[in-house]
Amino acid sequence: MPESRRLPRTAAFWSVAVLLVLMLAASGVPSPLYRVYQEQFGFGSGVLTAVFGIYAFALLASLLVVGGLSDHLGRRPVLVAAFLLEAAAMALFLFADGVGWLLAARVVQGLATGALTSTLGASLLDLQHPDRPLGAFLNSASPGLGLSIGAVAAGLLVQFVPSPTDWVFGVLTVVFLLAALGTYLLPESSPRLPGALASLRPQVHVPAAHRRAFLVALPLLVAFWAVGGLYLSLGPSLLADVFGIDNHLAGGLLILAMQGNGVVGSLALRTSPPERAMLIGALTFTAGVAATLVALFTTSAVLLFVASVASGFGFGAGFLGAVATITAGVAPGYRAGLLSSIFVVGYLAFSIPAIVAGTAVQGFGLTRTTEVYGAVVVLLALLAVAGLLRARRTTGSLAPVERPGSVAQLPG
Repeated sequence: MPESRRLPRTAAFWSVAVLLVLMLAASGVPSPLYRVYQEQFGFGSGVLTAVFGIYAFALLASLLVVGGLSDHLGRRPVLVAAFLLEAAAMALFLFADGVGWLLAARVVQGLATGALTSTLGASLLDLQHPDRPLGAFLNSASPGLGLSIGAVAAGLLVQFVPSPTDWVFGVLTVVFLLAALGTYLLPESSPRLPGALASLRPQVHVPAAHRRAFLVALPLLVAFWAVGGLYLSLGPSLLADVFGIDNHLAGGLLILAMQGNGVVGSLALRTSPPERAMLIGALTFTAGVAATLVALFTTSAVLLFVASVASGFGFGAGFLGAVATITAGVAPGYRAGLLSSIFVVGYLAFSIPAIVAGTAVQGFGLTRTTEVYGAVVVLLALLAVAGLLRARRTTGSLAPVERPGSVAQLPG
């Protein structure tokens, strides 16, 4: 298709934003359905977290191998292939009749989501208007918005519609096939750097000028995503087994309380300096997780939802600040690779702690496991706060600094 017939830059930017939210919504759809699958296929918490975790590991593998591929091949070819893979995953869910099918579907979905997360996120940075740099905001707000939409929509269908899996995954299969076709309307937004084959070597690469900000934000990224993983894997089970609320919609609303308010946090601090947003987000998140521990001790469902709102707000604000700080000034040809590194950390924290927690539940119980989990997360968040305050006190800013004779944005 001639470039003159592609979407204009602004329309392409918002189209990519919609596609990113849609893809992330699909990744959140299975969470409220896990309990349905448990009833249908007869498996316990250990298998449930394995189904959850294998998705995250496949996603990680995709980020590590093809996370930066669109910096070399261009954004469009990677998007088309990844959307077709996402459609295949939805079809596997549609025809699933056992745990093996669920595992296969989650592996394929993880591979597609990893490629789409880095490529769509980099496209937003490419296409954003210089006077309205919304790329970092949308990259940080989209996970919460997408996961909330997917979880709540699936929860509603499970609660009120017969054969909800047929409806959900049948529609999504068609939607992602159309998305693959629609990708041809997007303009190519990235220069093609040499080294496509070399980029397939699994790696996490952070350009030298961005490493200090990355390391300071690292404990916070781990804390944020670890709590997100706990909510999406065991949140509905926690609500049912500890608080006595065995309702599929309530499980989706708990995820909404946390993930949805991530969007509110991002919106509220989108005009703040990134490091200030990161600090406010970290402190609010810490207070929310601490309140969650109190809710478990008192078995107060109301306090659990309030704590989830606070944790989600802090997640959104802090993740926005972290992404904006780490990616400040990154050159176009390295955007997908840097975003991929951020999400590699996120999804490692999203998966491994949740899998460990699912295993620990068998021996220690859901309440005790969640209490220990929350305490570790609080310590990580406070460590990040201390690191950020120390960095600001010593140098005043984490923003990349160009040194004489070097290019700050390029890998060292």
